[in-house]
Amino acid sequence: MSDSSKYWVVIPAAGVGSRMGVDKPKQYISINNKMIIEHTIECFIHREEIEKIIVAISKEDVFWPTLSISKHDKVVTAPGGEERYQSVLNSLQVLTGKADNNDWVMVHDAARPCLNQSAIDRLIIELRTHDVGGILAMPCRDTMKRANDTGEIDKTVERESLWHAQTPQMFKYGKLLSAIEDALKNKIVVTDESMAMERLGYKPLLVHGHQENMKLTHKDDLESLKTYLDRMI
Repeated sequence: MSDSSKYWVVIPAAGVGSRMGVDKPKQYISINNKMIIEHTIECFIHREEIEKIIVAISKEDVFWPTLSISKHDKVVTAPGGEERYQSVLNSLQVLTGKADNNDWVMVHDAARPCLNQSAIDRLIIELRTHDVGGILAMPCRDTMKRANDTGEIDKTVERESLWHAQTPQMFKYGKLLSAIEDALKNKIVVTDESMAMERLGYKPLLVHGHQENMKLTHKDDLESLKTYLDRMI
């Protein structure tokens, strides 16, 4: 499914995953004889259209160099930042002189190892002619409530137009780089790449993701991951 555009992948992996409650960053938890980050990288590494996978790693990371996948010729590293968007910016700067402004960059969470290939196909196909880019996402199924300061329900929020953001989030290289640089210059913390783009008036496209593409956050999520991976064998 390759075209004239180049595709790059950025995986911010400098976080410590404190909510998981384990003694190592959650991306280095082993499931089915592979660490989570290995499962995640393997979602992309065999795709022909992907030029390189840039993984942003903390300078204190002692686990990454022990992985054979870290030596793969398609994988390069960037310095991890204190915040996710700083790791993404460092990764984009690694591509200076390599990526064209109109190349596509997919930013994907290190702790989303269940991304399936059809979702990546869908993202590429639906965004191929888009000027900006977009994200994988899922429509909200449940009734949404907004809480007040004491934890009581303040009001029910209309779910009709609400979506759960997922990754990859895929944008044109030049526009994404400018958007994140602008957020950093203005000292605004952006929680995902789409937010950085939205700040500058861009309208990213919502592309239907899939339910299994969850971000691992709590220990209970590990059992769901194992069940999913067992089904893939």
